[in-house]
Amino acid sequence: MKRQVTCPHCGKPYSSYRNPTPTTDVVIYAPDRGVVIIRRANEPVGFALPGGFIEEGECAETAAVREMLEETGLDVELTGLLGVYSRPDRDPRQHTLTVAFTGSARNPDSLRAGDDAAQAAFYPLDALPQPLVFDHAQILADFAATLEGKRAIAGVQPRFDAVASRSGRRRGGAMSYRNLQECVLDLEANGHLVRIDAEVDPHLELAAIQRRAFRAKAPALLFTRVRGTSFPMLSNLFGTRERLHFIFRRSLPAVEAVLAAKADPAAAVKHPLRSLKALPGLVNMLPQMRRARAEQAAAVAPVLQCRCKVADLPRLVCWPMDGGPFITLPLVYSEDPAKPGADASNLGMYRVQLGGNQYSPDEVGLHYQIHRGIGAHHARALELGKPLPVHIYVGGPPSLTVAAVMPLPEGLSELRFAGLLGGRRTEMASVPGLPLPVLAQADFCISGHVLPHCKPEGPFGDHVGYYSLAHDFPVLKVDAVHHRQGAIWPFTAVGRPPQEDTVFGDFIHELTGPLVPQVFQGICDVHAVDAAGVHPLLLAVGSERYTPYEDERRPRELITAGLHLLGTTQTALAKYVFLVAHEDAPGLTARDVPAFLRHLLERADFSRDLHFITRSTNDTLDYTGGALNEGSKLVWASAGKKKRELGCELAGPTAELPPLPPGFGPVRVCGPGLLAIGGPRHALGRNQPDPDMESLAEALAVWPGREAFPLIAVADDADFCAAGLDNFLWVAFTRSDPATDVYGASAATRARHWSCEAPLVIDARLKPFHAPPLEEDAAVIRKVEALAAPGGPLHNYL
Repeated sequence: MKRQVTCPHCGKPYSSYRNPTPTTDVVIYAPDRGVVIIRRANEPVGFALPGGFIEEGECAETAAVREMLEETGLDVELTGLLGVYSRPDRDPRQHTLTVAFTGSARNPDSLRAGDDAAQAAFYPLDALPQPLVFDHAQILADFAATLEGKRAIAGVQPRFDAVASRSGRRRGGAMSYRNLQECVLDLEANGHLVRIDAEVDPHLELAAIQRRAFRAKAPALLFTRVRGTSFPMLSNLFGTRERLHFIFRRSLPAVEAVLAAKADPAAAVKHPLRSLKALPGLVNMLPQMRRARAEQAAAVAPVLQCRCKVADLPRLVCWPMDGGPFITLPLVYSEDPAKPGADASNLGMYRVQLGGNQYSPDEVGLHYQIHRGIGAHHARALELGKPLPVHIYVGGPPSLTVAAVMPLPEGLSELRFAGLLGGRRTEMASVPGLPLPVLAQADFCISGHVLPHCKPEGPFGDHVGYYSLAHDFPVLKVDAVHHRQGAIWPFTAVGRPPQEDTVFGDFIHELTGPLVPQVFQGICDVHAVDAAGVHPLLLAVGSERYTPYEDERRPRELITAGLHLLGTTQTALAKYVFLVAHEDAPGLTARDVPAFLRHLLERADFSRDLHFITRSTNDTLDYTGGALNEGSKLVWASAGKKKRELGCELAGPTAELPPLPPGFGPVRVCGPGLLAIGGPRHALGRNQPDPDMESLAEALAVWPGREAFPLIAVADDADFCAAGLDNFLWVAFTRSDPATDVYGASAATRARHWSCEAPLVIDARLKPFHAPPLEEDAAVIRKVEALAAPGGPLHNYL
């Protein structure tokens, strides 16, 4: 229908065309059960056949199979085309036409209500519930006529995408998920998810379960009875590399092709056939924005189907000293106030505190750290004197969660990457009454605006293995909380690595590895060491090509590359940056941490290789520096020939340790070239060098075995450090500030360059101003162990 409409902005007339909206319905029939009928959760209220809208880029058959999975949980095989129904008054909301199919369910016992359905059941054809809305009474009458032989039924043309979406859940084939519910059903059908119907407590208990589930490589766990909330909670969704690959099995070839083309455009031009794999992904990178009237909002954006309060949401508390409940997998969406729109948007994962401290019932804490995209939006809003609108999402297609934590290259937004990784365009909707577009298929949406003042947020047990303490952070005034029918609350639990976010990091490296040389000039490979808390320690393999004519290779280009790493992206938060030359060991990778450290220590020359940067920007979660967000950095770049043999035991000359200052000892070997020495309790303030540490370094200067062990950590518990390399790395690099806590034998400063002789000694003791390490509650541990005991609901999973 053509209409003349006046533009509200310029006043000029223009032509507008409105056509019927295509939909699909399916008569799912089982001779011994009847037909599937749903009770609708939204207007028009009543009973109906399951069905829904045909999305852009989708054929009717694909939409029919997808809608059945979403609304009923049934894996449906289409058996015929019943007809097309297009009477203008068939839908009181708008003019629609429906393609009505017949179908049978492969899994009829899995029938459950979802999406727009409040209830779903089989009904005999002669006992249908009333009232039937739309024209579904006519459709069912026509179907009954086919059973009596009075009406013909057309065959269904097979479509590749329909077959793929049907077969994916049954046989582990390819499929992409429109929402989290589809993902859960697929994982469950393929043995990657189990439901836990026993009641569990979100206060400490669920987090303790998740940490153990991750360590046990357990399936994803869907808790259907959570104390204090009506919403089910999902944990360990991304708990293994195998599960991540299963979730994204359809889209990974396109993702790899797109990123490879970005990493090496010339190769893509030379080999265009190889680049064809990228074409489906490029289409999916365009977000799909739909505009809806208020009365259509819930149909276009299922996340807006229902409303609740902040207090109704799951209240997950992970550690005993946490300041309140937190959202641990939030998707925080904001836009540039000066350039509104999805192209300048940011979707990030910044922790959200749901209660406690000084928050009122309609406020939540928004903790975002430095180097985060939302910070630029907030700064711009403050400049303009405007409140910053923010949407906090939970759930939705799994690709959104991965995109929110990806260190994406310039020009690639999170929404675009989510479409690429998810294998389908990111669905968004613009709805009257909301200042930002909504992620239509999310499970929850907390909408509000950032207040002009801050409030204390935290403490919170964080991924470094310590509490981040209470500090002032922005506050979000909550205007509304929406959720979809059948909403699921995904969560994780952080703590000392490795945890579930470790799998994220490995997956990110797997995807973005080819981009490293493009993003970081002169760098071949880079690795933020998870065992050391991620940001405290960064390893990199780089090129050393500046002076190839010199007799001995020296670190020159490596220093430039190290400064580049500290000047861009999330690597700028690194505290210790260790670099080696690719030319010295072409097969060495930064991810082989033991081999990397051995190579570095064998070549270290402490008279030239150490470069300190003081009073720099530090990770917000790191309390070792001079103040919050402030600390020092150390670039350690070694290149050239092997200079020493590393010791692996204290024997021969290495056993001839000199007398150590009072309070130091025992001495333990932690790996090739690595020692830990116990030290007295630290009692000094910030930025204060310890004279006892200087005495220790000087005592070690006369040790005959000092070249065999060039790196020593002084710790509160040397035996703990010696129990494994991960322990050594965690203690050494999370409990030290380079400028204050690095000492060395015969240390000197010449031309403002600090140098020493081996060994280099790091004061890795806990200091009075450090945040406390995380410890679990003993009573909670006993309760979780009982749940995992034989006969318990978690037996065989933890």
